[in-house]
Amino acid sequence: MKFLSLAFCLGSAFGCAFAAEVMVVERIVAKVNGDIITSGELERERKQIEAQLRQRGLSGPELEQALKERSQHLLRDRIDELLLVQRAKELNINVDSEVTKYLAELQVRSKIADPEKFQEYVREQTGLSYEDFKLEAKNGMLTQRVIGQEVQSRINIPRSEIEKYYNEHKDEFQREDRVFLREILISTQGKDEAGIAAAEKKAKELVARARKGERFADLAREHSDAVTASQGGELPPFNRGVLRKDLEDLLFSQEKGYVTDPIKQDSGFLILKVEDTHKKGLATLEEAENEIRDKLFRPLYEPRVREYLTKLRVDAFLEIRDGYVDTGAAPGKDTSWTDPAKLTPETVTKEEVAAQPRRRRFLGVLPIPGTKAPAKSSSR
Repeated sequence: MKFLSLAFCLGSAFGCAFAAEVMVVERIVAKVNGDIITSGELERERKQIEAQLRQRGLSGPELEQALKERSQHLLRDRIDELLLVQRAKELNINVDSEVTKYLAELQVRSKIADPEKFQEYVREQTGLSYEDFKLEAKNGMLTQRVIGQEVQSRINIPRSEIEKYYNEHKDEFQREDRVFLREILISTQGKDEAGIAAAEKKAKELVARARKGERFADLAREHSDAVTASQGGELPPFNRGVLRKDLEDLLFSQEKGYVTDPIKQDSGFLILKVEDTHKKGLATLEEAENEIRDKLFRPLYEPRVREYLTKLRVDAFLEIRDGYVDTGAAPGKDTSWTDPAKLTPETVTKEEVAAQPRRRRFLGVLPIPGTKAPAKSSSR
């Protein structure tokens, strides 16, 4: 616990003057094995949630209610994260390379080449220092890996259940003609003829790379000027009749994986990839299988995760200060707070020691440290 104390020592010649007031600036509210959670951490999380809710347009009583609902789980979520990160260390999970790749992709998307300027950009966008942001990214990846390895991989949806759901819910799989696309846009906004020519050349190079097998989503994240770049260029599905006629005729007639030539637009050169197409009518079981698997998986996932986190809590050392509530607490688990300042050391008097019965000790079977010879027997 950190304190800001108004206490000033003026030296032995003048004595020490101590102010009575001590102001706590950071308080430990929970201990999770070897880690701690402070009130400051929870308050920062609460402020981030409030900012997100305000960005969504919430205000007044609606904002207060949403903030109250989200904030009640702050301590639970922080304990969850610490337990999962600790478990990742036990499992020797390493995500350093993934973190490095993620930060590099983020820097590319920000279009900021200078490392110091990029770190300043991160601070401005997140309100965190670059190192804290990096740590949060790492912890997020570690928790995902543990959940994937310890929970998600163990949820099995039998084929028979998928077939049963399909046969009982065929009305859900009646489809219109739809096409699923990803995009890359190479902007020509504000460019002269030379700039436009360079943009067209870049677009043609990206088409060639995509057709040779490079991941279209990765190319979009790195090179696209469209707002969809951060999502790998993914677009919502389009029903027949929505797209421009020439694009519709082209795209609906292509197989999955088709990549267009650069298409000249007012804003630049557009490249599209066909991710999938749906034909009008009842989808086959094979076409609907992944969708059904997701439908059956979702109701199982959250309870299994909470079950796993409860088990981690049972096996963990947990102490929670009075006034704070872990909404994911394990039933029957004692998490009472122990204040070290109030612990009373156990003492034993000379009389009590003298009154204890003396027991004979046999050390003859144990070797003397540093030798191979057994010690001689001794007794008291």
